[in-house]
Amino acid sequence: MYESYSSLKFERRGAVLVITLDNPPTNAADVGIHRELSTVFEDVARDVDTRVVVITGAGTRAFSAGGDLDVMIDQFTNIDSLRTQIDEAGRLLHALLALDKPVIARINGHAIGFGATLALFSDISYAIDSAKIADPHVGVGLVAGDGGALIWPQLIGYARAREYLLTGDPIRAGEAATIGLITRAYPTHEALDEAVYGLAERLASGATPAINGTKTAINLVLRAQLGSLIEAHAGLEFMSSMTSEHREAVMAFKEKRKPDYGNAR
Repeated sequence: MYESYSSLKFERRGAVLVITLDNPPTNAADVGIHRELSTVFEDVARDVDTRVVVITGAGTRAFSAGGDLDVMIDQFTNIDSLRTQIDEAGRLLHALLALDKPVIARINGHAIGFGATLALFSDISYAIDSAKIADPHVGVGLVAGDGGALIWPQLIGYARAREYLLTGDPIRAGEAATIGLITRAYPTHEALDEAVYGLAERLASGATPAINGTKTAINLVLRAQLGSLIEAHAGLEFMSSMTSEHREAVMAFKEKRKPDYGNAR
């Protein structure tokens, strides 16, 4: 079922399917990862051998550092690529929330931007304590329209979400767990793995109809909100990608300098 995937890696642990974002060193969401994530949860829904999904990143540095800088630069002139990416993000989130099988995010390192969105839309999010979680769309001149503006307020409330989304500031996993942005944080990768795979195996051996039905019930509100808002959020992000501020922010990041928004206007 997963033979056609190349940017995502798959491992079976009984009824648990481990999906790994494999783009070292930071597992940034390049064209391949972004495209494959947009379809993988639809395939998992048809996978009768899988009861629980664990999603993680390769290595220990990052779960995913978010958008790929070179892809952003290409999209300055490649509007079709940008439209495709925005459509893929919506398709991913719809499929992730509609999937009745539990999804556990194993946040093995920093989860940034799109990486944070993927982790936070998962049902359970366990992280290594040293990981930083951030949605710095504003730092590259973009609206947090690929899910961040929806999920952060749902998890930590509007007041805290506004602070983190309007600044793009990171939060350490331990504090993120304390305020409810993620489920739990662990001091070592060994402890993280024990928690992640222990829970995955427990859920996989539990009463599947009850567990899946409960997940479906929990997600009904989020699915309704996603359905009514994601196109508007995506449209706001698309419009911001057309601005001179976005171009200046991306080039400044690439050139390792501070952006000069005054001259960009």
